[in-house]
Amino acid sequence: MSEFAFELELCAALENERDGIVARQLGASVASGGGRILDIVHIEPSPAFDRRAEISPSAIPAAAIESDVGTGRARYWKSCFDCHPERARRAVERALEIGFFERERRGGRDYVRQTTRYPEWAGRILAIENKPDLASPGDLEHQLRLDVSLGLVDEVVLATESYVTRAHLNRLPDPVGVWRIHRESIDLERSSRGENTSKGGVNSSKGGSNGTDNRVSGIESVASGALEIEVIREPTPLPADGPGVEPVAYHPGRTDIAVLSAEAKARVRRRLLERAYGKGWRTYGFPACARARTARLDGATLPYCPWLGRVVDAESDCGPTCAGFEALEGDTPTEIDLEAEREHRTGWVRDPQGTKRRQSGLDRFG
Repeated sequence: MSEFAFELELCAALENERDGIVARQLGASVASGGGRILDIVHIEPSPAFDRRAEISPSAIPAAAIESDVGTGRARYWKSCFDCHPERARRAVERALEIGFFERERRGGRDYVRQTTRYPEWAGRILAIENKPDLASPGDLEHQLRLDVSLGLVDEVVLATESYVTRAHLNRLPDPVGVWRIHRESIDLERSSRGENTSKGGVNSSKGGSNGTDNRVSGIESVASGALEIEVIREPTPLPADGPGVEPVAYHPGRTDIAVLSAEAKARVRRRLLERAYGKGWRTYGFPACARARTARLDGATLPYCPWLGRVVDAESDCGPTCAGFEALEGDTPTEIDLEAEREHRTGWVRDPQGTKRRQSGLDRFG
């Protein structure tokens, strides 16, 4: 199967089985910019998770969190940032927009304060590298060795559909866990028609009455628990709170590295957490094709093509170049509200009341 379909189905299963935040395709490099992209990230919630959900559904800018802006007396914004003024200004405006900062004007200057203290809302971070077919590993070994040596996340797992041999395990860094994903029970064609596709009936703990979700785009039943995760090897916790080593360039006979402090890693880790919270994993679109359907798997609505017989990426799989394409009359259906689905299935809140305080002397923003 395609890595895209594999990724979406695994995200749906993780969200169905675990509390917290599931996100995908997140940058995880410190020294090399966007050099490493994590396929899937699962973040366990800490007791302060609900406080984070009260602030905003969007990612809070890292510069705003790291600034000297506090919850007490409002301070002149330029004196609170140790970064380029343009980056600071963008962070201030975004923090004001999402309700993390509030502003008052004095003598033509902007003074800002936090509307609430930033909560340490996350627990353990698990990164999952997707490789459905181990016969085509690509740069898998380098990617996993980077994750282990950098130690930005707490645990790393390789997820595959392939039969895992001892030779496969020996080529992987020892701390990396291995999951084998079994999909024999999934029948997305039946799910796309609204039939119950789980072996033991619908049994979704996060759904509506009788374990089923509310009707979405004409589909009522759920392929609940259809994807089975077999743990081949448990991951070993990484020293995420200590320094790390990031390979930045590979040459014949040598590798260039960057040694990173615990503080540098902590800043990038916080940015990773915020991107995950704001982005989630439902960042896909639905095909503008008359043949296209939606399938429900573990409570999630996925783009499904009966002509291809699988979950599809609307951007790369669909369009006039596909032999099975039939143009829609009008735009892509808009009744699929993925944000509402995310809110229904997780602790993320789409429209929180916010934490902005009303105080005398505060001007309206803008």
